[in-house]
Amino acid sequence: MTVASASGNDTAQSRPVPEGHVRLTIDGIEVDAPKGELVIRTAERLGIVIPRFCDHPLLDPAGACRQCLVEVEVNGKPMPKPAASCTTAVADGMVVNTQQTSQVADKAQQGVMELLLINHPLDCPVCDKGGECPLQNQALKHGRSESRFVDKKRTFAKPVSISSQILLDRERCVLCQRCTRFSKQIAGDPFIELLERGATQQIGIGEQQPFQSYFSGNTIQICPVGALTSAAYRFRSRPFDLVSTPGVCEHCASGCSQRTDWRRGKVMRRLAGEDPEVNEEWNCDKGRFAFRYATASDRLTRPMVRDAESGELRETSWTEALRRAADGLLTARDSGGVGVLPGGRLTREDAYAYGKFARMALGTNDIDHRARPHSTEELDFLGASVVGTGPEDGVSYSSLEAAPTVLCVAFEPEEESPIVFLRLRKAARDGSTRVFHLGQWDSPGVEKTTDIVDSGSPIHSGGLLPCLPGGEAAALYELPPEVEQALSEPGAVLLLGERCSQVSGVYTAAMRVAERTGAGIAWIPRRAGERGAVEAGTLPTLLPNGRPVSDSVVRSGIERAWGVPEGSLPSIPGRELDGILAAAESGELSGLLVGGVDPDDLPDPEQARRALRSAGFVVSLELRPSGVTEHADVVLPIAPTVEKSGTFLNWEGRAREFEITIEGTGALPDCRVLDTLAVEMDVDLFTQTPAAVAAEIQRLGANPGARPKPPDIPAEPVDEPVGDKALLASWRHLLDNGSMQHDEPNLAGTARPPVARISRDTSRRLGIEPHQPVRVSTERGTVALESEIVEMPDGVVWLPGNSGPAKVRSVLGAGHGTVVGLAAGPLPPPGGGPKSPEPDETAAGEAVSAAVTNGHGANGHNDAANGHSDAANGHNDAANGHGAGGLGAAGHGPNGNGHTGTDGGVA
Repeated sequence: MTVASASGNDTAQSRPVPEGHVRLTIDGIEVDAPKGELVIRTAERLGIVIPRFCDHPLLDPAGACRQCLVEVEVNGKPMPKPAASCTTAVADGMVVNTQQTSQVADKAQQGVMELLLINHPLDCPVCDKGGECPLQNQALKHGRSESRFVDKKRTFAKPVSISSQILLDRERCVLCQRCTRFSKQIAGDPFIELLERGATQQIGIGEQQPFQSYFSGNTIQICPVGALTSAAYRFRSRPFDLVSTPGVCEHCASGCSQRTDWRRGKVMRRLAGEDPEVNEEWNCDKGRFAFRYATASDRLTRPMVRDAESGELRETSWTEALRRAADGLLTARDSGGVGVLPGGRLTREDAYAYGKFARMALGTNDIDHRARPHSTEELDFLGASVVGTGPEDGVSYSSLEAAPTVLCVAFEPEEESPIVFLRLRKAARDGSTRVFHLGQWDSPGVEKTTDIVDSGSPIHSGGLLPCLPGGEAAALYELPPEVEQALSEPGAVLLLGERCSQVSGVYTAAMRVAERTGAGIAWIPRRAGERGAVEAGTLPTLLPNGRPVSDSVVRSGIERAWGVPEGSLPSIPGRELDGILAAAESGELSGLLVGGVDPDDLPDPEQARRALRSAGFVVSLELRPSGVTEHADVVLPIAPTVEKSGTFLNWEGRAREFEITIEGTGALPDCRVLDTLAVEMDVDLFTQTPAAVAAEIQRLGANPGARPKPPDIPAEPVDEPVGDKALLASWRHLLDNGSMQHDEPNLAGTARPPVARISRDTSRRLGIEPHQPVRVSTERGTVALESEIVEMPDGVVWLPGNSGPAKVRSVLGAGHGTVVGLAAGPLPPPGGGPKSPEPDETAAGEAVSAAVTNGHGANGHNDAANGHSDAANGHNDAANGHGAGGLGAAGHGPNGNGHTGTDGGVA
């Protein structure tokens, strides 16, 4: 940006104007600005702050509030009246005078402020926005000291619950339209809109259409006046009582920056942080609201050991717990070996400590963090194409947004990586990017990134490439010519979701497409710790930073770095997670060391529970009681994210470092616990602190050897099912039964109701009416959900992976591409169905079948034994006008009965 004083003797007129720019003057300062830039942006770059409410740099200009009026001259002629600087584009020779240099602009802004305050209530002492309110600040700086309007203010009943999370105070609203523009333009969820006209115009929602969006919390943050407030945070604190700490979201691999506000050792709220390279200024509601799991009443704070006499866990000292754990692991190591399952939610430093502990203390490569369906093909793909890459040499958010074509393979971005979804939608809405999805049906995330209607004109961008579940690999070999051609354009990208691991040959096929077309390729897991764990060496074939365990040269380098004798580290690749569990169940392995793993997430939860029961010795590092701690011999409590420091690597491979938010709790990170445990086993890991581990990782550097070979697995044919059979398609909703959403009833209220989706032909063939119950069955169990008819391949049924009773793996023992039975009708009443499995075949407390016809469980509660909340039955709380686990006092909801439309306690 070129700046010169217009009053000086600078030779500004002789300087050429850069190409694509214009020259104008703002408050006497001559500046060159890009063509089309708004006056308010150019002024910002000069350090001139023009007051505004409706303007936001990431939203389309609206000119709604008129607070940013400035005096403008074009070609020496003044405009007839002050112009809104947020909608006025710069022009060559333009002269702009803001409130700092123009009495006309200053008077106009004062007049607008006076009008905005006519009916604005004096809620400042109780308003959640008080202390951080742009209206307060600008009224003091740019408003009149005394009001000339003394009439009685207009009032409305308040608050209005427009969703289970958001409350609306209509009399505070200045109609800036930030919320409606964000919802329509950024999120693609136009549930909130301007209603009525003229003096009665107000923000609202349609009848029986609550503001159910995964991104609704952003409207609270960008609201400039406190008209939209959080039901969970309302009246709980004042901004000046809070300590703010920057951090990183721990829920998914997007890597969002966030700000955590806390008081007296307790987190009060979370806000989206600003990071233009990653999440810009947005985050999803899961990242914003799901943080109470760390302070749940059942939080583990002291070590526990299993009493030999009673068989129950009892609290004990760290000294006894570590001694018991060390003795048990040493015995198991020497008798049959120990498998290590760290889980996919660890920081890079904690994951590194698990990998180092496995190799040095346990002498094994039997370690796998992938606590989900996985495959050997995926393992080879990660080693060949993912590990060691970063945003500089791989796919990044910026390259994704600039890509001419994006093909999502077995990846639903809105559910699995919300910020990737927002970037894809932004690129598609700009008309510069075509987004194709290889999948089964037009999910909301697919629709919002492929068929966008904006400003009345449709932008056709990509579309769905339908295929049978399990047929994604074959479909990649038979892409339509126009898609193949689009992927050949420079900058095109393939995005692979972790669901690819359930389809044989899909990673190989994707790499073949990338080789043919020159497209980039990126892997996007669901969990925040997965990418860092790959780099940290928690896979059975890889040491830190992608070093193959079978490569003697790079292995000897690790041995020197770790200070162990040459040849002492195990050289044979270990078992993957399913192999570890099978070996533990059969007795081939004598022990298990388990991090934050939920058996319900694993490929076969039943097998996992059998393995935990059969393993000779189990050590669990956990935050709260779980399906693993039920079988553990020693339980060691660890610190949640807010009570430790560390680094997450997001899907790009970008390091996302964070510091401790809540200090002084005494909670220990996994790396410290493992270091102390190793000392008890006469091994020094030197992983006492995350900072020490990070420094060690830095010293190791990149893999000096060759990458592992890429996978070469052929695509397997998928036969279309016949009769009453169907192929199961499934992925998890963003908001579901996950344990890290525990005790968040307001968040649960916006979860999407679990339904079974089938095609019209399938529904006719099997006599399944729309919105009627449909049974999905395997030999292990049955799930019954309300049916929904969508456009999708015949002979396919889609279920959410872990929403309400639709626990696909725990109940059905099935996954993406499994053949299931499909029939109309609910489950038979108790006692009228088939005989239940024997107790030793099913884990205690696990439901083998579940019935839901309207999105509720049999009694509207979650099973407390599974660690989920009952969310106060999902009913509305009439006393406070909004539901403890449901929607607002008006009884909004998909069922129109005051329920959430989910399992009543999805957490």
